[in-house]
Amino acid sequence: MELAIIGGGPAGLKCAEVVAMQGIKPRLYDAMPSVGRKLLVAGKGGLNLTHSEPMDRFAKRYGGGASSEYWTSCLSDFDNNSLRAWALDLGIETFVGTSGRVFPKEFKAAPLLRRWVERLSADGVSFHMKHQLIGLKKKHDRFHLLFHTPEGIVESIADAVILALGGASWPVTGSTGEWVSLLQGMGIEVTNLVPANCGWEANWNSDIIESIEGCPLKNITVSAGDKSIAGELLITRYGLEGGALYQLGPTLRNLKDPGLMIDLKPSFNAQELADKIPNYQGNLIDVCISKWRLGKAASSLLKAFASSETHATPLSLAHALKSLHIPLIGPRPIAEAISTAGGVSFSELDDQLMIRGIPGLFVAGEMIDWEAPTGGYLLQGCFATGKRAALGACQYLGFKG
Repeated sequence: MELAIIGGGPAGLKCAEVVAMQGIKPRLYDAMPSVGRKLLVAGKGGLNLTHSEPMDRFAKRYGGGASSEYWTSCLSDFDNNSLRAWALDLGIETFVGTSGRVFPKEFKAAPLLRRWVERLSADGVSFHMKHQLIGLKKKHDRFHLLFHTPEGIVESIADAVILALGGASWPVTGSTGEWVSLLQGMGIEVTNLVPANCGWEANWNSDIIESIEGCPLKNITVSAGDKSIAGELLITRYGLEGGALYQLGPTLRNLKDPGLMIDLKPSFNAQELADKIPNYQGNLIDVCISKWRLGKAASSLLKAFASSETHATPLSLAHALKSLHIPLIGPRPIAEAISTAGGVSFSELDDQLMIRGIPGLFVAGEMIDWEAPTGGYLLQGCFATGKRAALGACQYLGFKG
């Protein structure tokens, strides 16, 4: 029985590992010259493998087309403790940071990827690089795959196929999203891919941005719609970046006029701030900035976005400080995003991530309609869906483990 895995990112590599352990020697194809390129890019920031929080909270971090109950089930196949044990089995020790995130002690992706690929090769996984999928059909219960290669068009036959082609962010790593039209042409419902975990553009005054570009906003609360996140933001030339903003992405995308409400002093209420200014001389806003110990970025934003009416009293200015509205234009381009939302609709999939209408065709990883914030949830989701799809493919092919 022949199994083809298309995509050499974390999800595809996990699929290959799982099926090899079941006695299947899969063929793994990737359009790039080598596998794991997105993993290496992620590793430049230290490679946040997963998060240490309990699974009941972990599963609620995932949005998109599946319920948290489904994610609880899927993550049970391969949870955060399993991921750490897996890394250790490769000789990669991990640790939990102060934020609860889990990292390799070396803070590098290359050693982990190198050892992983070496083990996969030893287990019988064959790698076929520079193979870009351009055609997929099922005929007489077998899949016919067409690849564009440096040598021309190559056809391959398989009894089952797992697609792990990623989303559309960081296309330089191979995640181009070109598979969308291919699957839609097969009648498979695919939700539009949109940028997730990305910066948002704002219409900054040129004078302001010259002085505060690159400045952080720390210890703030950021709100959009009915959701609030405590964290940090970074001022950029085009707008804003930061983990707090990333978590608000799904909410912002659903707003007709997207914008953020920022509380620049969440540890004090407005009256407490006003009480710090019992009497004053000079310009009120300058006095308040000094007494409230506002940083450079917070001071500039307060001056730029607090309406002139709020400058009348310390209390009105305090209210403005705690509910500063920053209008946004839209997200940055999808190629710049850390991840994407959208993908193959869960309504097309059974519990094993097989396309209901095309038995033997499975999907895994970021090409499915789900999203999660940064913090280890993205990689964990890729590993967990990879194992779920791989076990489903094994069962389809008659390998029970």
